[in-house]
Amino acid sequence: MKILHTSDWHIGRTFHTHSTLEHLGLVLDALVAVVVQRGVDVVAVAGDVFDSAMPSKESYALLTDTLRRLKEAGASVVMTSGNHDSATRLGFQAEWAALAGIHILTRPEQYASPITLTDEHGPVHFYGIPYLEPALIRHLHPGVPLKTHDQVLDFAMTRIRDDLALRLTAGGRGGRSVVLAHCFAAGVAPAAESSDVERDITAGGLDVVPLSVFDGCDYVALGHIHGRATLTPRVRYSGAPLHYSFAEAGKPRGAWLVELGADGLGSDPGAVEWVDLPVPRRLAVLTGELADLLANEAFADNEGDWVKAILTDRVRPLDAMRALQSRFVHAVTLEHRPTITLDAEGSTYAERIRAATGDTEIVAGFLSFVRNGVGPSEFESALVAELLNEQSVKEVNA
Repeated sequence: MKILHTSDWHIGRTFHTHSTLEHLGLVLDALVAVVVQRGVDVVAVAGDVFDSAMPSKESYALLTDTLRRLKEAGASVVMTSGNHDSATRLGFQAEWAALAGIHILTRPEQYASPITLTDEHGPVHFYGIPYLEPALIRHLHPGVPLKTHDQVLDFAMTRIRDDLALRLTAGGRGGRSVVLAHCFAAGVAPAAESSDVERDITAGGLDVVPLSVFDGCDYVALGHIHGRATLTPRVRYSGAPLHYSFAEAGKPRGAWLVELGADGLGSDPGAVEWVDLPVPRRLAVLTGELADLLANEAFADNEGDWVKAILTDRVRPLDAMRALQSRFVHAVTLEHRPTITLDAEGSTYAERIRAATGDTEIVAGFLSFVRNGVGPSEFESALVAELLNEQSVKEVNA
């Protein structure tokens, strides 16, 4: 059985106020093409299908169109909700969708009842674990400590293993197993792998789920981290199919193509293959002084990219974004990180002001303070002197 593992579509996400629907549509077109070309049997989507709990009609339209074309391509779909999704909205009419082979698992009780699909080697049981917020499900299991996501997933996987054990002993039905889950799993460094799109569920070592929780399954399709990651040969993140943050710049976009044989993955290292998906518009982080970014031919290849500029000018240039967009049409954000910073020599701004000998020196000191040590130009000095003289004349004549 060929399974395409994807996650974190985040339909409806904006990128620095720009809609991503058109670009995501292109990527999902390519994903459907992979299903056709590679003869994929099942597409597994591990959470965060939508970006928000209240998707727009355009977001629903893109999801509906993609699911329809996956079905037309001959694939079944197993999809779970993530922490960005509204379980109710994503799961609306899931019962009817299941009749067409589109299995959308969002209700807390669904994880222990697998979607069972068959191939020439027998059944494959897909256990879809929707994102289970501890505070919203602990009342379903009185007496069970369910305070963290780690505890919740451990409890869910225990029940899944129990169900698998019953299948192995009940008339030899048995079969292979695939689990879909949405979490931070041990083996991924949150600071290095996550981005500002992922909501904290959480990072920094808190609520990280040990890999041992997922023991006993042939393949574990994880979602939530936007960069691909192989934690073990059978436990992987696919990452998001589109770049949603500059923290994701340079990370490949794609999905895992998993081929389960009669004994699951077995010992074949080629049983899991990475499939690249297109990047409609690259992300580029450019660093330098504004004048260099605007003139240097080394940056010509980035003119069509989403651009984040890190300006190293000693003084923040005026109207820098408009200047950047004259060359980089899709420049969307900038930071000012001067390579030369003012050395105050231990004195505070207030101390320097008290030591000033006149208004001209006070103004010069202020400009130097707010402009990283760059004082008034010759024109500015003349203008300040003229204004101070006019004020002095007004005070004398008052």
